[in-house]
Amino acid sequence: MAESKKIPKDNYLFRDGDTPDFMYIVKSGQFVVTKAKGSSEIILAEIKAGNLVGEMAIFDKKPRSANVKAMKDSEVIALPYETLNQQLENLPVWVKAILRNLNENLREANKRIKLLESSNQDDERFPPHVINKFLSILNFIGNKYGSKEDEGLIIPQNRLRNTTIQIFQEATNKMQSIQSALQEMSLMKIEELGEGRQKIVILKPDLLFDFVDWYNDWLFKNDKDKVSFSSEEIKTFSGIINYAKKIDPNPKGVRKVNVNDLQNDSMKELGFLLKVEDLNPLIEKHVVSEKIMEEGGVFVNIILDDIEKMATYWKMIWDFKKHLR
Repeated sequence: MAESKKIPKDNYLFRDGDTPDFMYIVKSGQFVVTKAKGSSEIILAEIKAGNLVGEMAIFDKKPRSANVKAMKDSEVIALPYETLNQQLENLPVWVKAILRNLNENLREANKRIKLLESSNQDDERFPPHVINKFLSILNFIGNKYGSKEDEGLIIPQNRLRNTTIQIFQEATNKMQSIQSALQEMSLMKIEELGEGRQKIVILKPDLLFDFVDWYNDWLFKNDKDKVSFSSEEIKTFSGIINYAKKIDPNPKGVRKVNVNDLQNDSMKELGFLLKVEDLNPLIEKHVVSEKIMEEGGVFVNIILDDIEKMATYWKMIWDFKKHLR
């Protein structure tokens, strides 16, 4: 008998290699099909409400060929293969033969597609210029056709889809991946309205517009002029920013941070130890000043507005890398 199952966000409906037992209808929420790649996962496809998943094993009972993971709290209707096979037995022999043949052909086609993708594409599905291109499409549609509401900028779904395909000749599944990443980053809200319709809201349009301009400028700089920051350095940024906000700036906007106090208070304030030497890469990159020995301790000078913007943009870059693997 069919049964309803709730799958919390980030939980798996099933995993690669699992023995198949059910086909599922997605009642609500959203899933992604993933494959392990090293220590991470790459997204192969997205599954939305109303779609089927797990149907390919109904005939051959082969182990699951990929993971299926919930991107948000979701609900599925589980249909046991045993019951479905009983229904199939009532079909004419020639119909069952056609269905089996289609299933085998689909599996073979999927294998060939994966081989082509692995031989013809870079490991990085979303290199930086591609991310910025899709964000630029979103900004273009929002600026020209969007409407402002209290919660943000409303993006017309059909206009976004048509523009992505027809004008920029890009795949909509890639745009959907970008949207999912933005949603995970709390920069976008996607509300399912039923029958395939969505309400798409950019929650921080000004930030997204500014980021695209900044990132485009950064990408086209000469390599010798580019300054980049690692994910660990962004973590250091967050600690300095958190601490500096408690300090009043001087008339020039400079805040003097006691690095010893920063280290001593970091575990309590941030939940991780921020060591004095962690500041060295930021000093070398001229984000904060050289360490200054004064009465009362060792200090660095920072201009909060400058490093807040830089930290925000670089956190976005690393978040995109994490969510678009």
